[in-house]
Amino acid sequence: MFNWGQDIGIDLGTATVIAYVKGKGIVLREPSVVAVDSNTNEVLAVGREARRMLGRTPGNIVATRPLREGVISNYTVTEKMLKYFISRVCGRFIFSPRIMICIPSQVTEVEKKAVIDAATQAGARKVYLIEEPIAAAIGAGIDIAKPCGNMVVDIGGGTTDIAVISLGGSVVSTSLKIAGDKFDEYIVKYIKKKHNIMIGERTAEDLKINIGCVYPKMQDTEMEIRGRDLIDGLPKTVTVYSSEMLEALIEPALMIVDAVHSVLERTPPELAADISDKGIYMTGGGCLVDGLDKLLQEKTGINVMIAQDAISCVALGTGKALDTLDSLDVKNRRR
Repeated sequence: MFNWGQDIGIDLGTATVIAYVKGKGIVLREPSVVAVDSNTNEVLAVGREARRMLGRTPGNIVATRPLREGVISNYTVTEKMLKYFISRVCGRFIFSPRIMICIPSQVTEVEKKAVIDAATQAGARKVYLIEEPIAAAIGAGIDIAKPCGNMVVDIGGGTTDIAVISLGGSVVSTSLKIAGDKFDEYIVKYIKKKHNIMIGERTAEDLKINIGCVYPKMQDTEMEIRGRDLIDGLPKTVTVYSSEMLEALIEPALMIVDAVHSVLERTPPELAADISDKGIYMTGGGCLVDGLDKLLQEKTGINVMIAQDAISCVALGTGKALDTLDSLDVKNRRR
């Protein structure tokens, strides 16, 4: 079946790629991992299949995440990954699709060009960029066109984007490279220091999802994990408690809180008053760490809400923004 060129919105995340097709909704949600044979440079697996290979491959196969901290770290592999996902979404198409991709709010022109080039080489007819906090706000159902302040904190895998949005644009924004991946790193370091065992990224992520917290819990929960003992080098099983996760994660969580505080300090007073009334919206998978909303609310004194379907907010917002592509094309032609 042929498609006469589609409009696709892509949340090109450090941890997950989510694709939205105009008229269909979210059609693809895959980990942004690619397995490559280093001898032949051939792509062996993409997405879930490649993620299962992380930390479990022989010497000639390299399972990598081509995006780090919100930007492209391996251009060639990113291009191959995008090509695979676009062909999966579009099938056989006569006209190449128009693609809107979201990017962190503080990326450089070089990093923007890398995203546009990679998508063009992967088969896009035209590439548009949208800032993550704006896409997240649209996806969370906020009317960003009004002249009033809305604050969005989007915590993804590689970056946390914080922005105050009014009249469809960012008034004050910041992007910091502390998010879900950094939480995992802190867990790996903590388990190494406290229990003297080495664990992998996937085990750290399981700990974060199942018992991770950044605010004291009413009841301590536990989870059994396996890793390599650093003394004798043998596999070892230990029980980890949520109170330990609080110790491991509180430092990066407070860095995010400090960044929110600094954005609020730079916000014009009228918009700050709006935010005080409406509250702060949190989106992205990283905001689902237990107690992060409570911690932010306690430290700022402002009501904090986690958006419905927080993980998909950016992709949904990018998808809704596809409706503006025709008007963007008209503006470009006039210029």
